[in-house]
Amino acid sequence: MTKGDHLAYRRAALVSMLGLVLQTALTILMFAYGRLTESHAASSSVYLLGSGIILWGLLVLVFDQQRRERLEALEAEQLASTSAASSAFEATTDDLRVAARRLATIQKWVLPFGAIVIASINLVGGYLSLRAWRGVQDPVAELPDPTGWALAIGFGVAIVMFVFARFASGMGTLKPWANLRAGAAAAVAASLVGLLIGAAAFVQMALSQTWMALAIPYIIPILMIVLGVETVLHLILDLYRPRSASEPARPAFDSRLLGLIAAPDRIADSVGDALNYQFGVDITSSWFYQLLMRRLAILVGLGLLVAWLLTAVVVVGPHQRGLVLSRGEVVEPWISMGDVGPNGDIGPGLHIKAPWPLATFEIPTLESRDGFERNAGVATAGVRVLHLASSPPEDLTKPIVWTESHATAEMLNIVQPGSIPSRLVDRSDPAAGQSAGSLSLLAVEVPVQYVVRDFKLFDEFAGPGQRERLLTAIGRRVVTQYLGQLTFDEVIATARTTMPAELERRLTEAYGKLNDGKGPGIEIQFVGVNGVHPPVRVAPNFERTVIARQNRESTIETAIKTKISRLTEVAGSVDLAERIVARLEELEAIRGSGTPEETELELEVQRLLEDAGGEAGQMLLEAGSSRWARHMSERGRAAMLQGQNRAYEAAPTLFRSKMYFDALLEAMRSARVYVTPDGLKDLYIRLELQDNDLGTDVFNENAGAELQM
Repeated sequence: MTKGDHLAYRRAALVSMLGLVLQTALTILMFAYGRLTESHAASSSVYLLGSGIILWGLLVLVFDQQRRERLEALEAEQLASTSAASSAFEATTDDLRVAARRLATIQKWVLPFGAIVIASINLVGGYLSLRAWRGVQDPVAELPDPTGWALAIGFGVAIVMFVFARFASGMGTLKPWANLRAGAAAAVAASLVGLLIGAAAFVQMALSQTWMALAIPYIIPILMIVLGVETVLHLILDLYRPRSASEPARPAFDSRLLGLIAAPDRIADSVGDALNYQFGVDITSSWFYQLLMRRLAILVGLGLLVAWLLTAVVVVGPHQRGLVLSRGEVVEPWISMGDVGPNGDIGPGLHIKAPWPLATFEIPTLESRDGFERNAGVATAGVRVLHLASSPPEDLTKPIVWTESHATAEMLNIVQPGSIPSRLVDRSDPAAGQSAGSLSLLAVEVPVQYVVRDFKLFDEFAGPGQRERLLTAIGRRVVTQYLGQLTFDEVIATARTTMPAELERRLTEAYGKLNDGKGPGIEIQFVGVNGVHPPVRVAPNFERTVIARQNRESTIETAIKTKISRLTEVAGSVDLAERIVARLEELEAIRGSGTPEETELELEVQRLLEDAGGEAGQMLLEAGSSRWARHMSERGRAAMLQGQNRAYEAAPTLFRSKMYFDALLEAMRSARVYVTPDGLKDLYIRLELQDNDLGTDVFNENAGAELQM
């Protein structure tokens, strides 16, 4: 341990206390500013600034304990200087060094644990802040309105904390105050946060640009994650780093990256100190390091020259094409080992051109969906896609139905309303049947795939970042005009097969007018019409219509089934039943005329019914059979009556007697007759009321016939 004056440690403790107060005030200020303005950048920086409070608190604890240890060491030296005290306390001097043991415990356990806490806050806070900002649907709408307070707070914090960081870093050059370098790093982090917030507000107010304000919610969490990872690495390396017993341990939360910013004028010394500290030997005193420092300017110059000459080398990757520009004009490269187009565009391969700024190489850019331009060189010569109507579904793994939104923000197109079916039109209303409403809305996906054929024209028809916007705007105008001419039924059903070809023709014609009639240099490969559906809130009405149509079809099929079953039962077959019905209709038309045709039709219908073999034919045959049986029975009775009349006329007395005795015989046929003498005075009759014939004579074919009458 380096022995220093206790007054020096006392001063370092006071500076650390001042840093703790400034860091706490800054953290509270940023927290309040983030809450009042709903600034995501300010709110996320609270994690970083809050970890600085813990850092300054640890420094206050360490310096105060070092001050106590120096006082304790001074007292021990004074006590050991007297001979009497030396003889009495010589063996127990180390036992009285309580502050020294406490300082060793703080350096061995408290500082590493504090480093773990600081690293955890930065890692977790950075991850949560980054995930929260990436989940924002509309980042521009979440930005706070720039005000003078943002400028004052941002730049004020940046200036104050940077000056304090320089002050702490200057003190940290002395060995007793070396730990103040960690505080200087924390102050630099706070200064960077203030500088970023103030600069973003200035750019937004002065230039009306939001790119910096949109980037800060990414920069601050990434900085926190980097600092957290650096602290963890320092903790791991401290376990294996060689260090002499007299060398003080450097805290793991002392950021070497931020230390370079805190002392930019001593970068070389800081790098040398960091190397010496990491390897445990004095590398800066070696001949190689000294030679490197003496020839550093020459090496840097050679490196810059090589880097400048490398700007003449252009490597175009697969599926890429670009342009070599010199003073705004397309030129051919000096040496080309790849494809060179007729208009000067170059393809995959190695090309040599004039160095920058004499010539530049440009790959046409597109605008990404998050609003930032990105280099689209990977897809320059490939297929690109424009969505000219509603956006495609975000999740293609689950089924999509009309009652659910396909995308976050669907675009609805106006179409002509569908006509009312003729069977539902009120004939008494002259205006009925014209339309079902004044307009209709439909969500339609119209993806357009195209490739760039002429890169010179593609680069000239609009500026970078505006090409896709211009193509999308013109395409949406064409799609809106075309869909507005079609009816609801045509778009959703009948015209689906012809719409892509017509849209492709209209889009090609509209794009051909760009660039003074030379076109944008693209070729449309495919136009689709997908995902056509009505608005989500009216989709249930369509489902009810479909259900009603299904029920109608089911009812019709049931009726047809019943018709076939009934006609088959009645007439034997449907065709024969329809012929019979046709003849019956003809018969009804001439019913009651008394003409021979009526009789012929009746006989024909009867014959057809009898030949069909159905229920009607069976009933006709049964009716005919009953008719003839009744007719012959009545005719037989009439003939018998005539015979009886003639027998009566021939012998009336005999006829009446015969009829009388026949009737008497018939009445007494089944009666019991008992014959008794006339002179019997006392008649006693004993009856056994039991039938003798209990069964049926199986050998008599007429037995039991009377029971069946």
